[in-house]
Amino acid sequence: MGSRITDSALYGHLWGTDELRAIFDESARIQSWLEILAALARAQADTGLIPQGAAAAITGSARFDLLDMDLVAEQTRSTGHSTLGLIRGLQAVLPDDAAEWVYYGATVQDLTDTWTSLVIRQVGAIVWRDLRQLEVTLLDLAERHAGTVMAGRTHGQPGSPLTFGFKAAGWAGEVRRHLERLRELAGRCLVGQLGGGVGSLAFFGDRGIDLRRRFCALLGLDDPAISWTSSRDRVEEFTHLLAMVAATLGRMGNEVYQLQRPEIGELREPAGPAGVGSITMPHKRNPELSEHLVTLARLVRSSAGVILEGTVAEHERDGRAWKAEWVAFPEVCLLTGAALKFSLTIFEGLEVDEEAMLGNLTGWEVSERALAVLAPRMGKHAAQSALQQALAGGRRRGMPVQEALAASEVLRSRLDSDALDTLFAAPDPGMCPQMAAEVVSRARRDRSTEPDRWPPTGPRKEPDNA
Repeated sequence: MGSRITDSALYGHLWGTDELRAIFDESARIQSWLEILAALARAQADTGLIPQGAAAAITGSARFDLLDMDLVAEQTRSTGHSTLGLIRGLQAVLPDDAAEWVYYGATVQDLTDTWTSLVIRQVGAIVWRDLRQLEVTLLDLAERHAGTVMAGRTHGQPGSPLTFGFKAAGWAGEVRRHLERLRELAGRCLVGQLGGGVGSLAFFGDRGIDLRRRFCALLGLDDPAISWTSSRDRVEEFTHLLAMVAATLGRMGNEVYQLQRPEIGELREPAGPAGVGSITMPHKRNPELSEHLVTLARLVRSSAGVILEGTVAEHERDGRAWKAEWVAFPEVCLLTGAALKFSLTIFEGLEVDEEAMLGNLTGWEVSERALAVLAPRMGKHAAQSALQQALAGGRRRGMPVQEALAASEVLRSRLDSDALDTLFAAPDPGMCPQMAAEVVSRARRDRSTEPDRWPPTGPRKEPDNA
């Protein structure tokens, strides 16, 4: 049982996934820290900074299950230092001739920032996988409903007709751009950190840069070229990409939420047989998951904003910047993962009511097409004014839209009965089907040449003799 609702046994499924929690669980985090320390020791042994035997002993003992976590916790609290408890816990399980070589010349951020990069690699792989799966679903919707005409809406009001395939293709295009962003940031974000006290590598003498390269290579990360203790843009870029992803999913969820309203009734999120809409109003079928996507997106943006504040860090190290990440960064990852999970559920089971979409077209949506027909005959602005007067008058008198146009003396000479019949023969979604088809074609072309896993190309590694 957790003290935070996000860790609740009852509600935790709404705020993260088991897969992501396994990454951020304290035992997993400490194990990853131990593996980073082991890699550092091996790199230092390879560059002649510490004995090979010490590196081997540290590597062999870098196991969470060997640590006395009560000791680690007590030492962390009593010393007030972020990682001294871990150091002493590891030293306690090492032979004396290896214990002094633990964490040799490194500092807190060398450990925790490198861990953050490793986690970005894990989380990014999950986001890549889920976004690509969601993209497939949206592309299928775009194709299946290429000709499903519905009302386009602007300012919350019905406008001109479009197709649901066009709407789904717009979502798919946004997801595709997030995939492109994720692919591009791999080279910037998947880097290690090793700098010592102020980032100068002074502790390691003239072997510092070679040590850092080898350390990063052992972890499968790129060498950063320069210490980045106060440059938080890498973490910010990744978390803000996740915020953009969550915002996109929130927008999609809000669309389902709005279009599921019974007076519109065009979309419905899937409902399981055990689902309960309301315990007081049994007739209700609430769009719970779609609504929750908006909640998650708000929370992700909030936590991403905390991380952005770290841009203004002071001098070479500023705990106010990176320690805030320890709270906000996992939140962004967990909440975005939950949003992706729920989005897959919603859109893979989305119910599309084509009859309701067609039925919600009242005829008034013809106005843009009528304006296009009249503009060459009487001027665009004169036509707009005449149409607005005719349609407003028709509404006041309760007339059908075609009758309202036919009743206008100004328009009658430019729109005979045959022209009116042509305008109202069928809703005109413009080039929506063609644009949706282009999105589908481009996405499938891109998917055919990109790998299933992220990062698409592995980080550069130094050769063994670096």
